[in-house]
Amino acid sequence: MTGPGAGAPIRVLVCDDQELVRTGYVTIFTAQPDIEVVGEAGDGRTAVEIARRLRPDVVVMDIRMPLLDGIEATRLLAGPGVVDPMRVLVVTTFNLDEYVYEALRAGASGFLLKDSPPRDLVHGIRTVDAGESLLAPAVTRQLVGKFADRLRRPQRHPAATALAALAPRETEVLKLIAEGLSNTEIADRMVISRETVKTYVSRILTKLDLRDRVQAVVLAHRVGLVGAHD
Repeated sequence: MTGPGAGAPIRVLVCDDQELVRTGYVTIFTAQPDIEVVGEAGDGRTAVEIARRLRPDVVVMDIRMPLLDGIEATRLLAGPGVVDPMRVLVVTTFNLDEYVYEALRAGASGFLLKDSPPRDLVHGIRTVDAGESLLAPAVTRQLVGKFADRLRRPQRHPAATALAALAPRETEVLKLIAEGLSNTEIADRMVISRETVKTYVSRILTKLDLRDRVQAVVLAHRVGLVGAHD
């Protein structure tokens, strides 16, 4: 984890097929004292090659790119079976569509829209670098609502049985995470401290063998713990 003005800078790889967009990102990121752009890629195949060679802290990934789309590139860098997964922040013009859903399933640590203010893009880099997930509550609810039928398939997810290992309060926290609440919102809802919430989240991820909150959200909806109208 790297904070503003402290320690080594956050090394970022920018991947987008539009040169103008890449230039914009580079300008925004390099203006920050704690962020360093170590490379650029204009297609998914090159993105994967450069990422594997440079091992950046965060990969900023567009979804629609030539040769290899951002979803498959994300899967190769952060998906199931990757021994040392990287942190991928998907930035796209396509809001709440199948591409976003598939990107999250492929291992992305979160996503932002391309028209997000520069401060949100910078915050997104720092958040993902810190090992946290970036998935706005409103986006979570809409995304899950749109794909509720697909998320809640009849067959049980292999990790569904692991839910039985969660304590009642942990299950409650997982449901709130799946609804898109932040740690602060969960703390307010349950009338507990943010540190206690962080402890619960850590236990949940460990017990369910999940990497981050994004995976927890997807899993909770896939196994039917919560639904679009809960």
